[in-house]
Amino acid sequence: MIIEKLRQLRIVGSVVVMPDFFVDRIIRLESREKLCSMLEEKAKFGGGSIRGIPTSDIKGGNAVNVAYTLAKLGVKVTLFTVADEIGAAMLRQVFSKFGDKVALRISNGRQGFTTSFEFPSENGNANVMISDIGDNANFGPDRISSPEDMAILKNADAAMVVNWASNLKGTELAEQAFKSSPSGFHFIDPADIDTRRQDFLDSLKRLSGVTDCLSINENECNSISNALGTGPLLGTSYSQDEVKAAAKKIAEKIGISTDLHTRMGAAWSNGKETEFAHAIKVEPKILTGAGDVWDAADILGYLAGMDPGERLLFANACASLYVRDISAEPPAMNKVFELIERIQ
Repeated sequence: MIIEKLRQLRIVGSVVVMPDFFVDRIIRLESREKLCSMLEEKAKFGGGSIRGIPTSDIKGGNAVNVAYTLAKLGVKVTLFTVADEIGAAMLRQVFSKFGDKVALRISNGRQGFTTSFEFPSENGNANVMISDIGDNANFGPDRISSPEDMAILKNADAAMVVNWASNLKGTELAEQAFKSSPSGFHFIDPADIDTRRQDFLDSLKRLSGVTDCLSINENECNSISNALGTGPLLGTSYSQDEVKAAAKKIAEKIGISTDLHTRMGAAWSNGKETEFAHAIKVEPKILTGAGDVWDAADILGYLAGMDPGERLLFANACASLYVRDISAEPPAMNKVFELIERIQ
């Protein structure tokens, strides 16, 4: 049924994604302790180079990653973002292979830059990111206000606002994007909101009437539950039932259907019903961007009319194919079909 529903999916306008663009440098470490030791050793001598650590530079930002994944899955996408001349040239080159499947609406400004440290941790693998946000911090409604922008939003099948946490105008942006796309599905993923968790909770009250789905991971779940005053809902280890209960509690409290993706699996709840799908076990080669791939697949599941269990399975399958690929390349739809046929 999943494959058949995806084959029947027709995008009339486009899936609109906004707003952030970062250039990501990924640094893979054997352990965080080894890095700290090397830093301390160099500091004793007033500095110097630490050599021999694998790094890679890739296009990044939640919005760019989601848009790229959607395009790779064969969907028509419009990306609203910000970049300088060099960043804009990078985006045009990255998305050029998709032809007219992707429309780039690039505002002039400075893209962000992120350094992501990936290393083993006691709960699996971890990635810690250090970011210069650039002009992603002030991407407001004025950047999606032209007549052409309004026409794109009016015809959108879905509007996705991601990385609210990095954007001080994120609430206003989401409100305009969602109200300007009356027939679209409205999806928000806030990213790491811990330092702004109360602000985000207040924003959800304002956006609840125009938002169809809140997508979060376990850290964001705990940030929201702390803001609600209930304390963290998920500890360092948790069960399937606890993930389902956490999704239900959040959805019930905020009045928005919630998709919660974690390392053990993903849950959906509308505050009454819940559904869960186990993660597909793989040896991860990369972590940065996995949540963006999951979100892209999740929105496609909604647009294709999948039931919650089907949608969560599809999103988990896409994410699993991504994390096992060291090149950080999202899967094409035929690869997802092959995996789903094997595991169903």
